[in-house]
Amino acid sequence: MPGACWPVIARQIEDWMLRYDRLQLDYEPYPLGLIPNVLDEETYGELVTDYPPLPLFKHMPKLGNKYSLSSSNNRKLYYRYLADTPAWGRFHDYIQSKEFIEQALSVLKENHIDFGLKRYRVLSRKRSKHSNPISRLLRITELGARFEFSMMNGMGGHIRPHTDLPRKLITFVFSMVAPGEWDGRWGGGTAVVRPKNPRYSFNRENRYLDFDDVEVVKEYPFNPNQALIFVKTFNSWHAVMPMSAPRGDALRKTLTVNIERKM
Repeated sequence: MPGACWPVIARQIEDWMLRYDRLQLDYEPYPLGLIPNVLDEETYGELVTDYPPLPLFKHMPKLGNKYSLSSSNNRKLYYRYLADTPAWGRFHDYIQSKEFIEQALSVLKENHIDFGLKRYRVLSRKRSKHSNPISRLLRITELGARFEFSMMNGMGGHIRPHTDLPRKLITFVFSMVAPGEWDGRWGGGTAVVRPKNPRYSFNRENRYLDFDDVEVVKEYPFNPNQALIFVKTFNSWHAVMPMSAPRGDALRKTLTVNIERKM
C-alpha cells in the first residue's frame, strides 16, 4: 500500500529536526541568529566523523581561499559521496525536503521576519533547477535548498566581505568540527561587517570588498554543533576574517545550506 511508508518518512523528518527552540536572533544590521547544539550529539558526531576528505574538494581561491564540494563544484564526486555515506545521504534528503524549507520560513515568520511569499512551491532535488514557465505565469515562487561542504585552511583561510547572491533568501552555516578540534583563538568566526564608506552599504548584487574597507560590527565564534542562520538583504555584509592556526592541517569545516529562489 502506498501509504504504508509514511510513518517511516515522518519519523525520519522528525529525527532530523533542528533545535529551533534554542534560536537566538539579532535584528541589526540584518536578521542573523545562532542555534547552539543544533543537532543531537549522536547525529552530529556521525556527520563530523563522516565529513568528506579534502581531496574531494575544489579549491576556490577567488572567493577567499576556500575549498568547496557541491552540486556545482566536483559534482560527480559530491553525489557519489552522498550515495556512499548513509549519514550524509539522509541529512541531504532532509535538507532538500519540503518540511525543512517550510519550517525555516515558519520559524522566521514567527520571529517577525516575513518574506511575503503568498504562493510558493518547493522543488525537490530531482526536479529541474530552473524555474517552470507555468509557475512564473501564475506568479508562484519556486524554492529549493542548495547544499555545500566547505572548508578553509586555518593558516590564513578567509572569506572576503560580501552579501550573497540576490536569489538567496536564507543561509545556514553548520559547523562540522569535533569538540576540541578547533581552537577559538585561531579565529574562524562569522563576522558581521559594515562598509566604512556608506555608499557601499547597498549591495544587492553581491560585490566583494577588501577587509580594509569594512569594520566588524559583531563576530559569532566558530564552535562545534552550532548553526548560524541569516537572511539575505541589501546590506547583509559578512565575512570570515583571516585565520591564524599554527599548522596547515587545521581546517574550518562547515556545511552551508541556502534556501533560494529558482531562477
